[in-house]
Amino acid sequence: MIWYQWFALVSAAISIAGCAWFLYRLLSLGNVKDFSVKAGSTKKGIAYAFTGAMSPARKESAFLHLPTYVAGILYHLGTFLSLALFVVIFSGTFPEGIYALVLAVFLTVCGLSGLSILVKRIIKKELRLLSNADDYISNIVVTLFHLISAALMIRPELLIAYHLVGGILLIYIPVGKLRHVVFFFAARYHLGYFFGWRNVWPAGPKNQQH
Repeated sequence: MIWYQWFALVSAAISIAGCAWFLYRLLSLGNVKDFSVKAGSTKKGIAYAFTGAMSPARKESAFLHLPTYVAGILYHLGTFLSLALFVVIFSGTFPEGIYALVLAVFLTVCGLSGLSILVKRIIKKELRLLSNADDYISNIVVTLFHLISAALMIRPELLIAYHLVGGILLIYIPVGKLRHVVFFFAARYHLGYFFGWRNVWPAGPKNQQH
């Protein structure tokens, strides 16, 4: 392998090891202990936490800011796709023709979505006051990875820069807020368990009084 491939491989190992450590710490804490009287189904609550509760209609922060919500969805889809593509390219397979063009267009849209979220964070005072360096670094690194991935589909000579940006992103995942790739699932699980236990989730007519 070439040096930049080694850099990407070591970066991936660091990222996986870091995320695995956070996952181990979460699992070692055990399940939720709720001493109140159980009123509902925790299984249904957990299922709802990952489905209906994610709907814009159920999230005030989403339905009041639908453009940002859509941009966030595209941004995360682009991130998952970029990381999957990174594995594919590292294995020696390179998209060509119409597939490369479609990927370039979609990833460009995803990258611009991330850029719009960054600009909004900068220009809106209430968001700027809540932000720290990690918020900006995480967005910039991921957005750059989207855009370099899109550019690579058209300009294969960017392969070295692509591996370097990808490696930096992988290293930063367990270091900064991007580690929510692990904590997101734990947080949704605990929310579903908590509200399912109390028969608040799944939301429906029988729970309107809550």
